Amino acid sequence: MSDFDLIIVGSGPGGYVAAIRASQLGLKTAVVEKENLGGVCLNWGCIPTKALLRSAEVLHLARTAGDFGVKVDKVSVDLEAIVKRSRGVAGQLSGGVKHLMRKNKITVIEGTARLEKGTPAPKVIVKDIKGKDTTYSAKHVILATGARARAIPQAGMEPDGKLIWTYREAMVPDTLPKRLLVIGSGAIGIEFASFYNELGSDVTVVEAVDRILPAEDAEIAAFAHKAFEKQGLTLHTGAQVKGLTRKTDSVVAEIGLSGKTETQEFDRVILAIGIVGNVEGLGLESLGVKVERSHIEVDGFGRTGVPGLYAIGDLTGGPWLAHKASHEGVICVEGIAGANTAHPFDASNVPGCTYSHPQVASVGLTEAKAKETGRKLKIGKFPFIGNGKAIALGAGDGLVKTIFDADTGELLGAHMVGAEVTELIQGYVIARQGELTELDLMHTIFPHPTLSEMMHESVLASQGQALHI
Repeated sequence: MSDFDLIIVGSGPGGYVAAIRASQLGLKTAVVEKENLGGVCLNWGCIPTKALLRSAEVLHLARTAGDFGVKVDKVSVDLEAIVKRSRGVAGQLSGGVKHLMRKNKITVIEGTARLEKGTPAPKVIVKDIKGKDTTYSAKHVILATGARARAIPQAGMEPDGKLIWTYREAMVPDTLPKRLLVIGSGAIGIEFASFYNELGSDVTVVEAVDRILPAEDAEIAAFAHKAFEKQGLTLHTGAQVKGLTRKTDSVVAEIGLSGKTETQEFDRVILAIGIVGNVEGLGLESLGVKVERSHIEVDGFGRTGVPGLYAIGDLTGGPWLAHKASHEGVICVEGIAGANTAHPFDASNVPGCTYSHPQVASVGLTEAKAKETGRKLKIGKFPFIGNGKAIALGAGDGLVKTIFDADTGELLGAHMVGAEVTELIQGYVIARQGELTELDLMHTIFPHPTLSEMMHESVLASQGQALHI
């Protein structure tokens, strides 16, 4: 007899959400966690970084308060207090997950897991802090072990926690770097670049491809590029860091730019060049699990091909986002339970968000990808400067862009840059999920005055009917 109906290895936003849904469906569930409940997202990722970025936003508002008729004198940064608040927010939410585990009668097993062959699912062996192994059995096992920062495979460029940081060290700095190098311009790199730039660091970003935010629509990325440069960020695209030399309290970087190599010195370096799945030490090879470039291959329900074994979240590949992991977890569990709500995962409706200043958000196809489909397109754009609420907020710098199939009216993609777009994007996500057409969106009433009106105007613009520009 199995100890549990379901054992989940990892308690990040994929693992703990899957556990809660499993409990709701009547499955006797356990979660194995080697560190902190909530995983990277709650403890070292999504949540604490947003707390840091909120501090930067408050600092920006204080510095520009005069524009709003408010006098604020002697604005300064208390780095220790900023970090302390961020860690407090993370701790509060991790404690919240612990409460949810108790509330839903989910067993939490502390330790490091590995798998061995078994039926009807692989056995889970957990090594506790004292080194003792305990074997557990379940009818089903879900791997939700997440991912970690990718290191540059070159001698001298490994993160050391002191001079060369990953996201972990970048969230708990003991000093504010005067000169900071960020390698990589995806969401993580740009968010840290934006944060440290606002705090006063002289920030340089180096990106290997020809534009920043490579996953975003090219027009939106170009808009963001100009906004970041206006704020003082130095952005090198189509460039490469060829080497890093550590000194006592600084790093000398060799940067390849336009066919030549420049040498620049920085106080600290942040590596933000992607992530790799945590597949090591799980015993996957002996089970015959298919792993491609550090990620487990699964179908739309998280099935690995090994009986009783599933995988979700960052472990299964991109997009590497917490909400994607949570949604995959629910789909996987509902499939296991045979719920009539079960449906295969569709990555095309996963929204992407970058919480920089300005924010960037998107869902669906970029203009370039939409053109590759061979469809006839209708594209609408609307600038923030044409929106009354944006002007009132002092946030008139931004753009909303929508892409439709000209024949069917299908919303193929939506892309935004500007204030609060990470909150606005969900409107377009719902439209895609509900298969709404441009006509449906045109006939929808958006409240005034709100930033959301720009979403309506962008749709109208795609039909040549924009009202306020």
